[in-house]
Amino acid sequence: MAMWIQAQQLQGEALHQMQALYGQHFPIEVRHYLAQWIESQLWDSVELDNPAEETKAKRLLDNLVTELQRKAQLQGGEDGFLLKIKLGHYASQLKSTYDRCPLELVRCIKHILHSEQRLVQEASCGSGGQAMDTLSQRHQQINQAFEELRLATQETENELRKLQHSQEYFIIQYQENLRIQAQLSSLSSLPPAERTQRETTLQSKRATVEAWLTREASTLQKYRLNLSEQHQKTLGLLRKQQTLILDEELIQWKRRQQLAGNGGPHEGGLDVLQSWCEKLADLIWQNRQQIRRCEHLTQQLPLPGPMEELLSKLNSDITDIISALVTSTFIIEKQPPQVLKTQTKFAATVRLLVGGKLNVHMNPPQVKAVIVSEQQAKALLKNESTHSESSGEILNNNCVMEYHQATGTLSAHFRNMSLKRIKRSDRRGAESVTEEKFTVLFESQFSVGGNELVFHVKGRVPFIVPDKVLWPQLCEALDMKYKAEMHSGRGLSEDNLVFLAQKAFTSSSNNPEDYHNMTISWAQFNRESLPGRNFTFWQWFDGVVELMKKHLKPHWNDGAILGFVNKQQAQDMLLSKPNGTFLLRFSDSEIGGITIAWRLVWNLLPYTTKDFSIRSLADRISDLNHLLFLYPDRPKDEVFAKYYTPPLSKAVDGYVKPQIKQVVPEFTTPNPEPSGGTSTFMDQTASPSVSHPNNFGVYPSMSDSMLDPDGDFDLEDTMDVARHVEELLRRPLANQWSSQQS
Repeated sequence: MAMWIQAQQLQGEALHQMQALYGQHFPIEVRHYLAQWIESQLWDSVELDNPAEETKAKRLLDNLVTELQRKAQLQGGEDGFLLKIKLGHYASQLKSTYDRCPLELVRCIKHILHSEQRLVQEASCGSGGQAMDTLSQRHQQINQAFEELRLATQETENELRKLQHSQEYFIIQYQENLRIQAQLSSLSSLPPAERTQRETTLQSKRATVEAWLTREASTLQKYRLNLSEQHQKTLGLLRKQQTLILDEELIQWKRRQQLAGNGGPHEGGLDVLQSWCEKLADLIWQNRQQIRRCEHLTQQLPLPGPMEELLSKLNSDITDIISALVTSTFIIEKQPPQVLKTQTKFAATVRLLVGGKLNVHMNPPQVKAVIVSEQQAKALLKNESTHSESSGEILNNNCVMEYHQATGTLSAHFRNMSLKRIKRSDRRGAESVTEEKFTVLFESQFSVGGNELVFHVKGRVPFIVPDKVLWPQLCEALDMKYKAEMHSGRGLSEDNLVFLAQKAFTSSSNNPEDYHNMTISWAQFNRESLPGRNFTFWQWFDGVVELMKKHLKPHWNDGAILGFVNKQQAQDMLLSKPNGTFLLRFSDSEIGGITIAWRLVWNLLPYTTKDFSIRSLADRISDLNHLLFLYPDRPKDEVFAKYYTPPLSKAVDGYVKPQIKQVVPEFTTPNPEPSGGTSTFMDQTASPSVSHPNNFGVYPSMSDSMLDPDGDFDLEDTMDVARHVEELLRRPLANQWSSQQS
């Protein structure tokens, strides 16, 4: 019936074409109610042009009519009365129409099925020729399975009613047999002649009734066994559907929720999950009630056979399915913060996805939140401990679940929790306080079916930190974090990721493929300092993210910041460019620092958050008149002018407001006084210094000012300075330098 499920989802012209396939020759109701049977038959195996195949076609026609008649008999109650008559009429109509030409029925059904398949394929491909995406296919699979479960549950319901009616009639006949036996026992008081006549009649009647009871008892036993087998099949389908929803869809939602805490896309989809879980709960509960009714019928009329054991097994299985559903759908909708501070308020929300459907809200449960250590959580996960011993104290940690009629959700909102205290364990080796993990555990007790079933549930924050991950996995996480903080689609390029790999692995390879199979450990990531530094890889990267988020987000999104470029790369990129060309790169030596790499200077002292809280990056670039082009060749005003601070207004009440302006002493150019007033400039105390000495001497001394911001010094750096001075002064220095070296 998979094809029919998809055909029902057609829209517009495709839907009209599908509907036009049906009529008096083959009613659409027959297609609908026999969808599974029709699609399971081998229509294509019949050769329409071969008269010898007529016998096979006749058998298919007879089976179709029989199936329709059976479906009609299963309809019960007021709602099913009209459908029973309609399906019976269609059975007679099809028999009359195709009995003399059964091959035409096969031709008709083959045409319908092939046309439906074509319409569905065309709809799934769409105008762009693209097939339905994986998500749509998965959802369609789930919806199709629900339809199969609904039909299976309806069929067992009809069979159960049939069994109940048959058993009630059996009991009536059984009582009639008892009445005949009582009459036979009372004949002793009658005259012999009359007694003989009455006895003969009653014994004949009793024999007839007892023979019927014997046959009917066998029939009832067969009905019960068949119904038990049907329930076993339905329970198998329920398990399969529940596994798909809870172990795949819900787990994926939880994973998306985890990634959302690291900047991933918002998890979403919880309402769809709840609708699926509610459908599951409804179908499971219907089947459980059917099994309970079957148990009652068996107790009402015990018959020899294995029914008691079969029903006990079915009852146990359906209870396990309900238990798994309830305990798995108690989820944390809004997670607590990843970092909890004592005496600081935090919030969380828990939700039971099947609360409204199973009427849990009729007796509103209370949820309690406790904090447990990693070791305690692992013990609970392995069922090694049922007692939730606390590792701290949370204020306002009890909340009653509330049912929201409009949305059908049962949830508890912890709005004012606060961690009062925490019990820490002894840390091992280099382990820091931030590596000691705890989790907030939410506990409650749910009553289902009017206290018929009681479940103790626990929802805990998952935390699994692997010792090592593949570098591409970490790249994905870093890119996700970066894009989320920048609120932009511009994340980390392949070149950026290669730069990070070089930093993490202390490598010089520029080939991305070299890092694909490499793993990075937790120690490399955030325990061991980078070579020659007093900070870790993560501390450096996190510093970059914080700097960009607070001060430089627009410039990154404009493409003005290259950022992930080392000092040597910057020099190589600028060498072929005219003087005044510059680029912006992240500092290697300072956490959360960015520097201007300049064709004449190479590197200014890095700027940090503190610097940008005084004067913005755009204004600082504007201050430096010798900065002309942003690499590769974009005029700086074209890139940064829209971020410049507007000029100061004229003096008010005789006062002139001083202005902070950045200068580099060696490259200071007098600025003309604005007309109509006097400007006062204050050199910023923390002005960036140049990476070379504060004089233009040809033979610079080996002072601290010779060191670049990254703490490096080599002969090539001084030669670069000499070459630049030569360019500026237009005089040869080679002979003097040789003399100095000698």
